[in-house]
Amino acid sequence: MTRTSLYTLAAALLLPSLSLRAQQSDFHCGANELDRMGSLVIGHPDRLQQIEQARTELEHFTQAWEQDASRGGGQYVIPVVFHIIHNNGPENISNEQVYDAVRVMNEDWNKQNPDWMNVQPEFLDRVADMQVTFKLAKKDPNGNCTSGITRTESVLTNDGGQEMKNLIHWPRESYLNIWVAASAGGSGVAGYAMYPSSVAGSWGAAADGIVIMSSYVGAIGTGSPMRSHSLSHEVGHWLNLMHPWGNSNDPGVASNCNTDDGVSDTPNTIGWTSCNLRGATCGSALDNVENFMEYSYCSKMFTNGQKARVHAALNSSTASRNNLWTASNLALTGVNDAPQLCEADFISNRRVVCVGQTITFTDISFNGVAGRSWTFEGATPATAETSTATVSYSASGTYDVTLTVSDGSGSLTTTHAGYVTVLPEPGAATPLAESFENMSNLDPSIWHVADQNPGSFTISGSAAYTGSQSLRLTNNTARRGNRYELMSTTVDNSSGTPLSISFRYAFAKRTNSNNDALRVYASRDCGETWSMRKALIGSNLATAPNTNGTFTPNGPDQWAYVELAPLTGLFEIGSLRLRFVFESDGGNNLWLDDINLNSGQVGIDELGTGAARAISVVPNPAHDRAEVSVMLRNNGAVKVELVDLLGRPVRTVDQGTRPAGMARWTVDLNGLPDGLYFVRVQQEGGVQVAKFTKE
Repeated sequence: MTRTSLYTLAAALLLPSLSLRAQQSDFHCGANELDRMGSLVIGHPDRLQQIEQARTELEHFTQAWEQDASRGGGQYVIPVVFHIIHNNGPENISNEQVYDAVRVMNEDWNKQNPDWMNVQPEFLDRVADMQVTFKLAKKDPNGNCTSGITRTESVLTNDGGQEMKNLIHWPRESYLNIWVAASAGGSGVAGYAMYPSSVAGSWGAAADGIVIMSSYVGAIGTGSPMRSHSLSHEVGHWLNLMHPWGNSNDPGVASNCNTDDGVSDTPNTIGWTSCNLRGATCGSALDNVENFMEYSYCSKMFTNGQKARVHAALNSSTASRNNLWTASNLALTGVNDAPQLCEADFISNRRVVCVGQTITFTDISFNGVAGRSWTFEGATPATAETSTATVSYSASGTYDVTLTVSDGSGSLTTTHAGYVTVLPEPGAATPLAESFENMSNLDPSIWHVADQNPGSFTISGSAAYTGSQSLRLTNNTARRGNRYELMSTTVDNSSGTPLSISFRYAFAKRTNSNNDALRVYASRDCGETWSMRKALIGSNLATAPNTNGTFTPNGPDQWAYVELAPLTGLFEIGSLRLRFVFESDGGNNLWLDDINLNSGQVGIDELGTGAARAISVVPNPAHDRAEVSVMLRNNGAVKVELVDLLGRPVRTVDQGTRPAGMARWTVDLNGLPDGLYFVRVQQEGGVQVAKFTKE
């Protein structure tokens, strides 16, 4: 179901209006946009009816609460867990940034923000201490010690939707779940949350919580003071507050004067995306532009009316809000427990580097860490006592990292063996031939997988072009947008001769609309920057017919051969690296085989430039036959074949064993269409190619 049709259906069921997303300001939220729950609501009109019923019931409860003069007050404490969903980018924010976000939330919600007294005089008597305090959980759902911060590596950080939430979710009756990601699911959207009534059903528990972009978390790190109040805004929605102009996400629209937020002391307004402190719309004497639920970027306050509405939500059983602050749940989540040192751990900005490059390590131990001691095997400096440490390595190898943390009375130590890999310089010598034979796992000294996605590059014995094994990427069950990376060790390309790179691959689409992509990159600075050398996308990537089931190439005709333009000039260095990047768009599996790097050979893309080579085709142009001559460097198996301009074999000339020295073959060209062809001679340690024309 499309977003538009979902909105239409919701309106037909008398749900609150779900507006399209505005692009009017830096901050924009996607509050209560039901389509963000994906399959939880799409295709379930009965659940839309349940949402409307829950909304009506909660509104009745809220009205009764606000009219009950005997209702209790007091402080509400909410246990919180931050789920940081990252792909090793800046969205993997520090613990300190999370702590700062909690600080800002508590200041905003308890009338402790230093600028609240600067609100316009007309609203000073309405500024509310919301009496809601947020505390990071100290116990996880299993009763184990926790920092209240989890970290999950996934490309879904760039999506920010329900699939991302499904990666990790703690029980909503015990915790406020906050997912921090690189994207909040749309251009211009900083964060979003659902009203309690929209997730009231048991099926809605997986969607209950707040998604926020990492750059809107706290005032430090990737955050900023100006954006730091965005979480306070989203918590408002989570506790049943609307925008001051009503139940839409589009401020500045004249029709907003006809809607209301259900709060008596917030004047009707069209909504603001700028800080016009004396702004007045919809016939009001003055709009509450500085309200935390506005988009104005000068927010400083909640009102007493909003406080009553929030307290009603916290005392309602809708979406289990009334269980969060109970004494039993506060004990269950440990929020009031004294800090207990229970885990020593760390993260780093990378784990594979070249000689001379740096790595930054960050302590994520918890709780109550008062001191720390690092030991970096093989690094400079070799030790540190700070929460973050940056070191470099002067020799290749694999190295351990050890961290000891203490709370003043006890200590914990963790050692990650072989945590750092330092690649050699100069790198591996060429020729380098990889057919993935006789191994159960990738050789980490040559290749490593640089992503954590399920089904990434693994050794398979189900298909191969050469031998019995190849590299398979299980893309047939992958989510669109997944990105997979295979990276090489350093390669010595300092000989001054061109480096030819070739490989074979097999791939099938599922449907014609699939636009999966395989790109090959080279780096001359050990992975700091990358230059794309080949791109195979959509139809140019497919080597076999569309396949709905699991694609496994069933013979050599379903494999393609690719030879890149030689790497010369700036790439003639001792620490060259290669990277294969596959981006999923709903197609089928990808297979790789015979990745070969050869110095001194000329690739298909560069033939005809006059480069010297020990292979010839005569006559050229040829008609019904041609003679191929080549100097074989070694004794052993050899394969000679004709290849078309797309790298696809069209005829095998010879496949056997030959001695070193000059070899000649007569090639029958009858039956081949006129055009350009290549003759390719493959032998262990090298590939030689020559171009000719058939007339």
